[in-house]
Amino acid sequence: MNQYIPLIVILVLTVSLLLRSSTKKQQRIVSGIPIVGGNDRAAVLRNRRRFIHDGKSMLLEGYQKNKGRFFYIPSILGERLMLPVRYLEDLKTAPVNKVDFVATFQEMFEGKYTTMGSRSTLHPRVVKAQLNHHLADVMPGVQEEIRNAFEEDFPPCQDWTEVPVVERITQIVARVSSRMFGGTVLSENKEWVKASIAFAVDGFIGAQAIKKYPEPLRPFVQYFIPELRKIKKHYEAAERAAVPLLEQRKLTGETALDLLFWMNDQAQGSEKDKRFIAGILLKVSFAAIHTSAAAPSQMIFDLCAMPEYVEPLREEMESAMNADGFIDKQGFGKLVKLDSIMKESQRFNPLLLITFERLVTEDYKLSDGFIIPAHTTIGIPTHAITMDPEFYPEPETFDGFRFEKIRARAADPQTAGKAMFAASNHQSMAFGYGRHACPGRFFASNEIKAIMVYLLRNYDMKFKEGQKRPESLLFETQNLPNHEATVLFKRRKV
Repeated sequence: MNQYIPLIVILVLTVSLLLRSSTKKQQRIVSGIPIVGGNDRAAVLRNRRRFIHDGKSMLLEGYQKNKGRFFYIPSILGERLMLPVRYLEDLKTAPVNKVDFVATFQEMFEGKYTTMGSRSTLHPRVVKAQLNHHLADVMPGVQEEIRNAFEEDFPPCQDWTEVPVVERITQIVARVSSRMFGGTVLSENKEWVKASIAFAVDGFIGAQAIKKYPEPLRPFVQYFIPELRKIKKHYEAAERAAVPLLEQRKLTGETALDLLFWMNDQAQGSEKDKRFIAGILLKVSFAAIHTSAAAPSQMIFDLCAMPEYVEPLREEMESAMNADGFIDKQGFGKLVKLDSIMKESQRFNPLLLITFERLVTEDYKLSDGFIIPAHTTIGIPTHAITMDPEFYPEPETFDGFRFEKIRARAADPQTAGKAMFAASNHQSMAFGYGRHACPGRFFASNEIKAIMVYLLRNYDMKFKEGQKRPESLLFETQNLPNHEATVLFKRRKV
């Protein structure tokens, strides 16, 4: 078989080149709108490559030079049109078939081959209607799982111990999130936990690998990329974990306060297929685990760089705990300082530099008459906005209690709410905006707080001598915590 591969590649490439001109959808650039780095062809091509690892500075440059106006940001996927926030109200309820939320995600992660990105509305419906409603009921089990996960998956740290932060926190978040997904049956299922972590890693690596090939070749090339071949095995692991649990619950009539039960209960039509539900659970794990692991990882780096914040946070945590060492609904509301430093850490290191990304599938007219051309990817330069001194005085200064002070000065609860970690508004869009804003952000907020409470209560942490805060890893629109960075931890006597 191997001797025929070169011939097959030549044949497919020849056909693809013949078809390419007729199948590729061309983007139309609106005349007069600046492109960061220059509008001439040579500059655009050069800056598309630059954007891969320098997107943060390019977006800041574009926003600062064109505040309140459109600008394009070059990228490998084409020139993204950055919008002024005044158009959010025009677009937040736009028809999905015209302003497509899922398409940008599928494009970024090559969803055709990685399966990432789902048009199913089952999980967002359930998260909004069930998880958010039962948040207080879910959190005791989540906190129990945090304790168990640290005991089993974190080094003992009886003396100062070097720990790879992102790897260990991701493992813990995977277990903790799985407790919410399907109780202890999932959180203690090592095969499931491993698959839920690996699915995202293999999807990311596989997507970047297949992007290197011309689009018409990808249906063939996918079978030769090891990470893409593993995707099917992750689905099989998800089915082995979830389907028997669903069947057992059907047989016994058992109810549960977890996502799997709610999805099965709320499923309609073809959504009722148990393998489909297992697959959706795997896709939800991608969003839940790796996004929720990034925030505490970045916070750990920040607290090691600025240890003066640790004791005030510990004092607040002790006052919020109940007699069992857990935090109840009222207790989470008391964690104002922790919420503030989470949001400030996110302001400096959001997971995504651009949010509210959409693919406009046909010419779309805004309320002032401006027409966004078909086949344009739009977005909001979220990180750049949070570095605007008009909204955040001295934006380059890390002020861990910035948002606590904003809430204290607020004239009413609605204004105070805009300064909370899980808030979604024009000046704070890390979780998106409108009907597609992350529905799980309230659970994520509590989960991250519970992890940080346990961590700070039970461990001291510091950098090695001479170590500086690890730089985040930039990849196009993603801003990832440095997965190679380590921190020293030591168990505290509580």
